Amino acid sequence: MASGKETVIHKIRELHDLRCLMRDGAELATDVYMPAEGGPFPTIVQRTPYDRGSAMLFTVPDAIHLAQRGYAVVVQDARGRYDSDGQWYPFINEANDGHDAIEWAAKQSWSNGKVGTTGASYFGLTQWQAAQGGSKHLIASVPRVAYSNTYHNWVYTGGAFQLAFNLSWSIAMSTRTNRSQPLSLPDEIHLKNLFWHLPLITSDENAGRPIKHWKDWVNHPNYSDYWRGMKPVGESYDKMSVSSYSMAGWFDVFLQGSLNNFIGMTRNAKTPTARRRQKLIVGPWIHLLGGTLLGGLGAHSKTGDVDFGPNVIVDLQAEQARWFDYLLKGEDNGIGEEPRVKVFVMGANRWREADDWPIPGTKYTLWYLHSGGKANSLTGDGVLTATAPKAEQSDHYSYDPMHPVPTVGGSTCCSEESNPVSMGPRDQRPIEYRHDVLCYTSAPLEKPLEATGPIKVVLYASSSAKDTDWVAKLVDVFPNGFAMNVAQGILRARFRDSWEEPKLMEPGHVYKFEIDLWSSSNCFLSGHRIRVDITSSCFPQFDRNPNTGNPFGQDAKMVVAEQTVYHDRERPSQILLPVVP
Repeated sequence: MASGKETVIHKIRELHDLRCLMRDGAELATDVYMPAEGGPFPTIVQRTPYDRGSAMLFTVPDAIHLAQRGYAVVVQDARGRYDSDGQWYPFINEANDGHDAIEWAAKQSWSNGKVGTTGASYFGLTQWQAAQGGSKHLIASVPRVAYSNTYHNWVYTGGAFQLAFNLSWSIAMSTRTNRSQPLSLPDEIHLKNLFWHLPLITSDENAGRPIKHWKDWVNHPNYSDYWRGMKPVGESYDKMSVSSYSMAGWFDVFLQGSLNNFIGMTRNAKTPTARRRQKLIVGPWIHLLGGTLLGGLGAHSKTGDVDFGPNVIVDLQAEQARWFDYLLKGEDNGIGEEPRVKVFVMGANRWREADDWPIPGTKYTLWYLHSGGKANSLTGDGVLTATAPKAEQSDHYSYDPMHPVPTVGGSTCCSEESNPVSMGPRDQRPIEYRHDVLCYTSAPLEKPLEATGPIKVVLYASSSAKDTDWVAKLVDVFPNGFAMNVAQGILRARFRDSWEEPKLMEPGHVYKFEIDLWSSSNCFLSGHRIRVDITSSCFPQFDRNPNTGNPFGQDAKMVVAEQTVYHDRERPSQILLPVVP
């Protein structure tokens, strides 16, 4: 239980333009916000590539809020960005620079040597990377919407390229300062049209901004030493002893990375204390966690097309402060005794608490795809049941990358105000009427079914192409027909067996594809129906597979792929749902 101690709001002061010395002699531009009187103080470090003096992603608001609560807050420009020395290149310097910044902060006269870290998105990466250095001063962190592997959780997903996010972000981050592509630009240079450019390798040049890391990302489509050189968080949990409170959204691009980090640290962190002191909250949010670029974390009940009601509202900034107060100030505010996991169950519109993820007692239940061979569109004969198929006709559709299925909702980045891509829970019917979308729908449920946890589709399929994509989506169909996307996944066929050594397909051969839909929490209410959609594109969230089998990113031309999905006794295509009692 909370102690009931009244929070003291301090008047604060600022120190600007300090130079923080790195091990190689580079100096990183640093500001500090702290109480105007007293000290030394427990210290919080934020490291950002987005301008340390900005309000974006809560940089300065976070610093002020925590300084008013009695912390010295260090805000630092990443190497090569804004006023910091060095050459900017994403990801590669954050482990060493972050560790050095923590060590520097802990030794300042205004610090008591106890350090925490905070921040969202790229700031989340800087926290996890810094924690690998093993600083004795680093005690607590609050990584919001952070990921666990640059290849799997950012640049690529299921082997497919996160086009909309990667291009918009790379353009914005192409120089020392932010160079965002405003959505007010004319059509010929608007992001929505830049996404269509081929070949992908020259998309940066087409936008007028040759970008080295863009070329490197496209030229490294397999998991390799290039990506391992970025010190993947997911391969380093045993090196870290920080107590972390991870915050994530069901519709965030980094959802799976956040879940991976909680699971990895609870299982494999360096110390028993760190394994025990991990905390996770996940709401029905996109990247901004129920807020805006300027604030309001957890303050809005509506995401996309759905209003989840007043129960969803939670003060995430206050949660962060409680975590730091507990670990850095030693306050008995009850947060250490609370269940470690708190997830929002959509549909039921309530929070579920547990002490682990996935939820203990989850029963993984199979639902099978069926049809009479005409599952094309929501007007087809596709059916989803818990009964395994016997002898059934297969389903067919043509995937034309020149006319891809558009992205409607889902887990891309970062907001619809900065990227012209539909995000969050959206009505899927506009794309479910397409002939190149297979729809398999259950009968109306007689009683509620809660699916909370990891979701996977096993698809038996063949293609006329040497390489293609498979996209699977879990949908909640309301009695009025509204079709809300719950979870989605994609798999590039050449990566069906290995991320390191991809293999092309033999046209016409039937393969088993396991498509990771990450995780979600949704209660399919009585009268609702469960639907699984299968298709081969989700553009521009992901690049269009040209179906040629050629080296990635080099194609300027595309071919149509004829796709076949099987669901019979020998090839039972299915979805695995995590059913919670």
